[in-house]
Formats: sequence, structure tokens, C-alpha cells
Amino acid sequence: MTSLIAVVGGNEASPENLRLAEEVGRELARRGVALVCGGLGGIMEAACRGAKEAGGTTVGILPGSDPSAANPYVDIPICTGMGYARNVVVVKSAGAVIAVDGAYGTLSEIAHALGEDVPVIGLNTWSLAIDGRQDQSIIRAENAVDAVEKALEAAQRRKKR
Repeated sequence: MTSLIAVVGGNEASPENLRLAEEVGRELARRGVALVCGGLGGIMEAACRGAKEAGGTTVGILPGSDPSAANPYVDIPICTGMGYARNVVVVKSAGAVIAVDGAYGTLSEIAHALGEDVPVIGLNTWSLAIDGRQDQSIIRAENAVDAVEKALEAAQRRKKR
């Protein structure tokens, strides 16, 4: 079993996407998988809240140097002082990434993950195109349970390589 799955997404999100992120966190915890994220608000906080409510463990890779900046559901705050460069640490720490919604910081995390061959599962998030042709690198999920199942399967396949 994979020990860490990343959940990425923006500080601002719709109520529907916040609900999805919370469900993702809850489902990861139910399966005994720790969640790693950027440690702040929005999607990150919702996912951590879901994980904590289900008895899970959460890790927040923070952009600054103050551990109190972490959302209240982060168990292990890791201060980097790296700003957005911490996005690389978030995705490199995980067996797979689940992207929920998101702005350009999330797109950065998706790009870093795909560039490092870390599987990305997409739930209401970015679509990519190259020269006008749809890129299929992001594995699409229908709901939170589907996203977690696909992330765990992808992480297992990656581990076996």
C-alpha cells in the first residue's frame, strides 16, 4: 500500500469542489493512506478536514516558515520557506496526486507531477492540450471514491516499475 497520496487544489473553490476534496480526504483515511498537501486553505483544508474526521494523518508542505500558517487539520506541518517551489516537494512526496479544481498553482503541481512520472488523477480540474490535441496524461475520475481508487492503483503500478 502507498503511504502518501497528494491532494492538490486552490485556496478558493466552489462549495461542490470543497465537498469533493473533503470526500477524497475521508476516503484516503478510510483506506489507511496519509494525505500530503500544500497545507493551506480551500481544497487543501477541505481534504485535510475529511481525512481527520475519518481518523487519518495529514502532512502540510507549507510555502513559508511559520508552522501556524497551516490549516487546523494538518498533523505534520513542514515549513519550506520556498513559496510555490514547495509544489515540487508536495508531488515528489506522494505515490500519486489527486487534483481537485485549482488555479495556476495547481496547474504547476500537475505539471511537476507529470514531468516526474507521478500519476495525476483529475477531479473537476485542468484539461491539457498540446498543439490543439487533447492530452490524456491526467487520469479522469468521476467522484471521490473513483479518484482514490485510481490514485492507489496508479501508485501501485508506479511502485512496481
